[in-house]
Amino acid sequence: MTGAVTMDAPTALAQAGLRNPYVREFVTEWARILTPQDVEVVNADADERLLAQALAAGELIEAGHGRYLAHSHPKDTARSEERTVVATHDPADRGVYNNWRDATKVRTQQVERMSGAMAGKTMYVVPYLMAPPGSPLSRWAVGVEITDNRIVVLQMLRMARVGVDYLNDLDDPGFFVRAVHATGDLDALGQGTKEDRRLFATIADERTILHFGSAYGGNALLGKIAHGLRQGSYDGWASGRFMGEQFMLIGIRDKVTGRTYHVCGGMPSASGKTNLAMMLPPAALGERYEVDFYGDDIVWLRVGEDGRVYGMNPEYGTFGVAKDTNWESNPNAMRAVAEGTGTLFVNVAYHEGTKDLWWEGKTPDYPLDVTGWRDWKNELVSERPVAHQRSGADEDLWSQKNSRFTARLSVVPNIAEDYERSEGVPIDAIIFGGRCRDREPLIRAITDLAEGVYDGLTLGAEATFAAEGTEGRLRYDPMSMRPFMSFPEGAYARHWLDVLGAAEHKPIFAHVNWFQRDPDDGRFLWPGYGENLRALLWLMDLKEGRVTGRRTPVGVVPRVEELNLEGFEGSHEDLDRLLTIDVPRWRQEMGLRQEHLSQFKGLPGEIWEAHRRVAAALDAQEAQNAQDARGA
Repeated sequence: MTGAVTMDAPTALAQAGLRNPYVREFVTEWARILTPQDVEVVNADADERLLAQALAAGELIEAGHGRYLAHSHPKDTARSEERTVVATHDPADRGVYNNWRDATKVRTQQVERMSGAMAGKTMYVVPYLMAPPGSPLSRWAVGVEITDNRIVVLQMLRMARVGVDYLNDLDDPGFFVRAVHATGDLDALGQGTKEDRRLFATIADERTILHFGSAYGGNALLGKIAHGLRQGSYDGWASGRFMGEQFMLIGIRDKVTGRTYHVCGGMPSASGKTNLAMMLPPAALGERYEVDFYGDDIVWLRVGEDGRVYGMNPEYGTFGVAKDTNWESNPNAMRAVAEGTGTLFVNVAYHEGTKDLWWEGKTPDYPLDVTGWRDWKNELVSERPVAHQRSGADEDLWSQKNSRFTARLSVVPNIAEDYERSEGVPIDAIIFGGRCRDREPLIRAITDLAEGVYDGLTLGAEATFAAEGTEGRLRYDPMSMRPFMSFPEGAYARHWLDVLGAAEHKPIFAHVNWFQRDPDDGRFLWPGYGENLRALLWLMDLKEGRVTGRRTPVGVVPRVEELNLEGFEGSHEDLDRLLTIDVPRWRQEMGLRQEHLSQFKGLPGEIWEAHRRVAAALDAQEAQNAQDARGA
């Protein structure tokens, strides 16, 4: 599309009723830099019209009634951690993981790269709120995203509350996140080379986000990760008021007592976070318990006036991984992405006749008849050589490994009735959990604040088993925030201790692991999925004094008889193994943790003291075990 400007920024803003003078100044400035042909301000009621436009333009395919599919550029299918930076004006903000850059240099780079980037395009202006309306944290939750991509706008309409009214009547009209996304020429960005021109920058101390060189959701939905996590985490630290974390949030509702327990927590990639958030209770417990979904990716935590810790999901939707989502692993997710939900898929396979969608892991094997199926590049599978049609090799996958779905929270079947509660919900427990085939028991509870924070800082998941020298090592991912850190780890730990330390009623901590394997045959010792509820019910019983558990050097673990095993079909022998502490492996782990934590400057003394307490307790247990062995 080329030609004269059809609507300039001031006219578009005036027609949309956007009165905030600081928003008008921001949008007008960036319209001069980006030089779009047209400017459009987006409100929540634009969804139906934009869907129709995207379908007419071939940007979307309707995958049955009320469900849609888009295809990415083949070079633009995932977040790029190495091209994602946090910039400030203070070099002291550099951490190990936040990829710190100088703010002045980054702004100059991004303005140069983005100049003229929207020539011939429509510049969409998306005013949004990343919080339930009326939230005590809404001051930090308002923003405006500028983008040139209609699919990004449609995803933002699912992931955020959108509308000009969120920006018109601010107490401080200049205090909002200024976010600019320009796709760029995806054929000519040098992805993965020394000439790579992509850069995804959060200028945290200016509350400005400038992303150039992608239309993938994790790089382009700026209200989500860039604002909700990186900027949100920085704002929480700078204000001293809250924490922004990559957490899921659920409610466990006891229909007999009427009590709902709220649990949030972080888990690295492929450690079961979304499946846990959307889980159905085991059949035998379904009459008594329900699991309510609040969110699967971001939680902002604060201390309320009543001395309790409150958590809220700033998002309005869920941006899930399609791969391995199926009726066994996550039936609620399958219902949430069904026809009629308005869900928008990216990069899954599509049948041009039936309009059905398929991705690896949706069913145990590929469809038998490949006729009519198009892969994530929109190419017919039937035109491939037969050996490559159903091989399952990486180069032959029908769906891209990072294929995604974007759905509104309201279509998730187990969405909590009070998911828009403005103050958030009171948090009873904070859990961490990484995929670990040995050492980590099913669950271990931690009642000491410093030891709980220490446990989160040493969270990790297994390294690739094929990697040389990685046996027994985790890829550490503090609080599951490694890719999203916005300020130094020492200050991050201090902030956790300070915020939660101010609470009169502190959550209990726990570490969970659904992934222990039999060392001989490699099978999982725990059935997982809905069965995970049993471990969380034990944690609530421990918190409220109904059970005592068994104290170990690394926390309190359940006694088998304390678990609610009604209808449980797993092996009791496996349960004994799942609740055993492998002291030699734990002592090996403590050396690796020492090495990991030593990277972080300014780590609070309380964290090192917690590390030494756990190490000393393990040493004492090892000595006791040796003495017991000699006595036997």
